[in-house]
Amino acid sequence: MAEDKTREIPEGHPLRQLFQKLTESSLESTGLRDVELTVYISDLLIRFVHTDNLYKLRNAAGERLVYIVDMLLAASEGDFQRKREVRKHIGDYSLFILGLFPESLLRHRRPVSPEYYVEQGKESYLVVAELDRYKPTAALFRKLSDKFEYCINALSLEKEYLQDPVYQYIVRQMGW
Repeated sequence: MAEDKTREIPEGHPLRQLFQKLTESSLESTGLRDVELTVYISDLLIRFVHTDNLYKLRNAAGERLVYIVDMLLAASEGDFQRKREVRKHIGDYSLFILGLFPESLLRHRRPVSPEYYVEQGKESYLVVAELDRYKPTAALFRKLSDKFEYCINALSLEKEYLQDPVYQYIVRQMGW
């Protein structure tokens, strides 16, 4: 597992503020007003700003795991903590890819169905919720599983906002 580089982007950083506002607005546009989901998804975006975090899972030989099927195998081979960590990553990875880069699924050696990613993302968050059943985080991961498609749509809206030329101009003017 590679080091999580989230700490390199401070709490008050403008990028965090940008993702927080965009996520809040995008979730509201899909009909979800949920502070917990807003915080989780905006933190996910911050975490994956560093692509090392997007591809942090490794096999026993130290090779990056980029296919969900390989990630699932890694989850089945590890202890409780490894299973939780890998399943959480599968949920996060699926959500991120489907929301922001769904076209990338067609560029694999063998094209992958978006429905497969939805299924694995939802199931992985549900597994994490079950593994966390006695922790406060269980409800969050259950919600991520239940509202997975809404979260994908919210991320798609964020992508549209970020690609809008007017929005890009404003961001450049603000120095973000």
